[in-house]
Amino acid sequence: MTWLTWRQFRLQALVVLAAVAVLAIFLAVTGPALLNDYQSSHDGFLDRISFDQLNSYLYVVGQALVYAAPPVIGAFWGAPLIARELEAGTHRLVWNQSISRTRWLATKLAITGLAAMAVTGLLSLAVSWWSDPIDDAIGAGQASGIFNAPRLLPPIFGARGVVPIGYAAFAFALGVAVGLVVRRSVVAIAITLAGVIAVQILSPILLRPHLMTPVETKVIVTTENMRGLQLSGPDQNPQVLRVEAQLEGLGFWKLSEHTVNAAGQVQKTLPSWVADCVPAPPGAPAADKGQQTQPMASCFQRLADEGYRQVITYQPASRFWGLQWRETGLFLVLALTLTGFSFWRIRRDLT
Repeated sequence: MTWLTWRQFRLQALVVLAAVAVLAIFLAVTGPALLNDYQSSHDGFLDRISFDQLNSYLYVVGQALVYAAPPVIGAFWGAPLIARELEAGTHRLVWNQSISRTRWLATKLAITGLAAMAVTGLLSLAVSWWSDPIDDAIGAGQASGIFNAPRLLPPIFGARGVVPIGYAAFAFALGVAVGLVVRRSVVAIAITLAGVIAVQILSPILLRPHLMTPVETKVIVTTENMRGLQLSGPDQNPQVLRVEAQLEGLGFWKLSEHTVNAAGQVQKTLPSWVADCVPAPPGAPAADKGQQTQPMASCFQRLADEGYRQVITYQPASRFWGLQWRETGLFLVLALTLTGFSFWRIRRDLT
């Protein structure tokens, strides 16, 4: 049974392994030089490497491949694994032998599922190792070109650490379960592909922010930490919709920000005089900027004196691995649940 499962699976496995091996070679060749450059001189590290297009390509391609691995594994490894057998009727030949349907499914799931997790884990390990100097530099406050997002932010988080393994396990188990239900390979592939991509998109919005209770802090807006004002209406009498302040620290993931008054009530709009806090445009003469400095400072002082504060919720950079393990554990539990459903389905509903 093991030999038969490998014979059916080996072509798909070799194609994926070849793609991972090619990327791993490029990362292994360029990674030591990247690490050495960062260790020799931290300052301006990202500015230096951004001139080399190969670094940018490897950074983007590596991240894209890690994100692509779970949908591809779920759709092309998991979905056809059982659906193809049921569609062609070849499962009856095996079930009429001495092999039970439970053992048949367990062997297929064990070989293919563990291979899916191993391949994704190796890919994520290689990309995380190569990107580690870049992530450290960004976490220290550097930014240049495409190297600008801390690893805790959603575009980067899912392509680092152990989270891709959890997604791969979930995607594979989802594909198998969908294949058992619809019994059509092409339909199962389409449903699984759409489902896994949807989960990858929605998880950072609906799931990840709640895995650990966010930190909440109140910030007084000043000329130094003000990042912007959102205005609406005519230039002569604009309405101030929101203020945004810079949070102290580096590498954090800001989840929300809103303004409250002295009573702690959330403000949908701010007083009209807050428009005086708007800095001079970048192209304005130096004299105009100097004349506006005092009104801006007075504006922010009045904002603070009247009790207005920015309430910011965020996940600090130190929670990276805590969020990684929690999200991975959650998707492994989902994968086990889907696997249990597959065993129930194949014993109860299939003849």
